[in-house]
Amino acid sequence: MYVSYAQDTHSDGDMASVMGFSGFGKKARTFDLDAIFEQTRRTAIERSQQVSALALDPSGARLVTGGYDFDVRFWDFAGMDAALNSFRTIQPCECHQIRSLQYSITGDVILVVSGNAQAKVLDRDGFPVMECPKGDQYIVDMANTKGHTAMLNSGCWHPKIKDEFMTCSNDGTVRTWDLSSNKKHKMCFKPRSLQGKKVTPTCCTYSRDGKLVAAGCQDGTIQIWDRNLSVHTKFHCRQAHAPGTDTSCLTFSYDGTTLASRGGDDTLKTWDIRNFKKPLNVATGLSAFFSMTDCCFSPDDKLLVTGTSVKKDEGNGKLVFFDRASFQKVYEIDVTNAGVVRCLWHPKLNQIMVGTGNGLAKVYYDPVKSHRGAKLCVVKSKRKERQAETLTQDYIITPHALPMFREARQRSTKKQLEKDRLDPMKSHKPEPPVTGPGRGGRVAAHGGTLSSFIVKNIALDKTDDSNPRQAILRHAKEASENPYWVAPAYTNLPAWLAW
Repeated sequence: MYVSYAQDTHSDGDMASVMGFSGFGKKARTFDLDAIFEQTRRTAIERSQQVSALALDPSGARLVTGGYDFDVRFWDFAGMDAALNSFRTIQPCECHQIRSLQYSITGDVILVVSGNAQAKVLDRDGFPVMECPKGDQYIVDMANTKGHTAMLNSGCWHPKIKDEFMTCSNDGTVRTWDLSSNKKHKMCFKPRSLQGKKVTPTCCTYSRDGKLVAAGCQDGTIQIWDRNLSVHTKFHCRQAHAPGTDTSCLTFSYDGTTLASRGGDDTLKTWDIRNFKKPLNVATGLSAFFSMTDCCFSPDDKLLVTGTSVKKDEGNGKLVFFDRASFQKVYEIDVTNAGVVRCLWHPKLNQIMVGTGNGLAKVYYDPVKSHRGAKLCVVKSKRKERQAETLTQDYIITPHALPMFREARQRSTKKQLEKDRLDPMKSHKPEPPVTGPGRGGRVAAHGGTLSSFIVKNIALDKTDDSNPRQAILRHAKEASENPYWVAPAYTNLPAWLAW
């Protein structure tokens, strides 16, 4: 389907001369809408495959991933085989992409930060526990409303307090929340520019001891507050990264003295908290196309790792490792032909989880130095499908569906009645009901008492329809031969009775 916008150019010269200007009626561009729709569809599919969030519980037993397709998938290392299939998929935030996931310090709940204004907390099985309230967007001072009013960008749990977490949003605030109270935020931090104007925080994190709150902002600044003082910043760097770029990640070292920042200006920097004026080290040329590209420290605090992005068909996304002290690149891994969006180095498992722009979630481990995690499932063979679980396409035919077993249908009712008349069973006349006294073991209809029931079971047919005279003469021969009952009885009478 082609659509074009053009005027009739039969008399362009005449029209131009009449109107007094030239160029009227030039042919407009032609657009192939089918090609545009197809390109848009492919772009939407490619974007929906991006893994935009990763989280491992503190024990390292479960992995949870989120993406632009709104899905949150749960993976259990102990329950998986070599097929590496997730055991549950949910959409907790409906049609909003998942931007951040993190387990609490106890591992019993998960913080879900999506593209809407309300963060959610789920339990380990994905059932809702809490939803943050939404604020009033018409209130000027964001500290006076109970929640965020714009899209969320990031969030994390407090490293020491199990019921406290933090979120940042496009409404220009960083808020802390209490899991036991979902009516209002706990504290509200408002990043400000040099002129005192509102700026948008793109990432946020706690220090390792939980005493500091840090936020990377869209104007290139990094602002750090004391957790209990939300008015003025404790540390502030005005030109940490290029203005107008999204600082995608802030993370503290395990010793708590160094802060690493991943900027949208393709740089990775480290900062000394004790001297926050200028960076300790800077690495450039690390392309980042995603607003949530991670950086993280190794469990021994000696290395710093981050991911790089690439354009389509222009190379592979990589994991790049830097020495923390010298900041020299010591190693890099080609991950896939798409950008590396997320990376996570678990301190207990000593394994690296990577989420990519083409929908892959990869796990890197060392056979000797790593513990459990992916090592539990890669050694298991893929479970064979049982025969009972295999779907078959066989046809099921009932016996009466075949012509040889099908009963013939009677076309005439008269012929069927004539046939039934010749059947002795079907043409047998039923016995009429008993009227009057019962006989032959049958009881009349009125006999419903116990005596009637007994008579019905033991009564005999004593009716005698023979001739009464013949019935008496039947005993004449026996009476003449043995006259016991009549004549002999009178011969033995006493003399006094004979008189």
